Amino acid sequence: MMTDNLRGSLFMVLAMLGFAIEDMLLKRVAAAGMPVGQVLILFGGGGCLAFAALTRMQGQRIWHPAVVQPRMLLKAGFEVMGRLFYTLAIAFTPLSSASAILQATPLVVVAGAALIFGERVGWRRWSAILIGLAGVLVILRPGLEGFSALSLLAVAGLIGFAGRDLATRAAPRVLSNFQLGIYGFLAMVPTGAALLMWQGGAVRPDGMMALQLGLAVAVGVFAYWALTVAMRTGEVSVVTPFRYTRLVFALILGALVFAERPDAATLIGSAIVVAAGVYTLLRSRKVNG
Repeated sequence: MMTDNLRGSLFMVLAMLGFAIEDMLLKRVAAAGMPVGQVLILFGGGGCLAFAALTRMQGQRIWHPAVVQPRMLLKAGFEVMGRLFYTLAIAFTPLSSASAILQATPLVVVAGAALIFGERVGWRRWSAILIGLAGVLVILRPGLEGFSALSLLAVAGLIGFAGRDLATRAAPRVLSNFQLGIYGFLAMVPTGAALLMWQGGAVRPDGMMALQLGLAVAVGVFAYWALTVAMRTGEVSVVTPFRYTRLVFALILGALVFAERPDAATLIGSAIVVAAGVYTLLRSRKVNG
């Protein structure tokens, strides 16, 4: 008989596979010539409509007054930052390295929870956080040959997603995950429009672009749903480490679809980030257990 922890872990792996496929599809669309601003508009609009439909199916209101609370506006701002810069990162840098940098998000969230919400974090977890961030520097290799300033786009995306996750903790409890999804995706539309004006205008998507964008929305919504199921089914401390399978899927897709071959620094830095993240999560379980 499958336990809740095993079921939650499987859903987490499915969610991470979905997010990796979503990233791959968006990168292919951008590589085919669609401006990133237009990608954000279409992807954000499609995701917003999908979550609105799911919200109505649950019998929930699409609009809730709590949406305009300062905490929600702050969350939307971080969501925009994360989505914008991470989409730029996967468009202009290797999928494997952008995904590797993103894996440090839980470490930044733990640090932020300690600094902002006063959560207790001992010296062991602080040490793991610093080691994990050092792993990001190994991937970036600032000042060394092979450094690309474009890699900082993924760092900005990381900060945005970490801020979003921290703001989500403070989000009004009256809003469901599906309702939060509506406004998270909706925020991408005006952001994409502003970026598109700077990029010089939209292009007419061909059949393959439209198909890939549609698949990206469908897979992204499924991944979000699977993530929600995972976090509500198993123990958080057991399920959450499986978030790092996203990096494995990104490395595989990067190699198969884009012929990426991560160098030693990227692989070593990725291993450091993942090890630090898993240790932090396991340590959190021991402390809170």
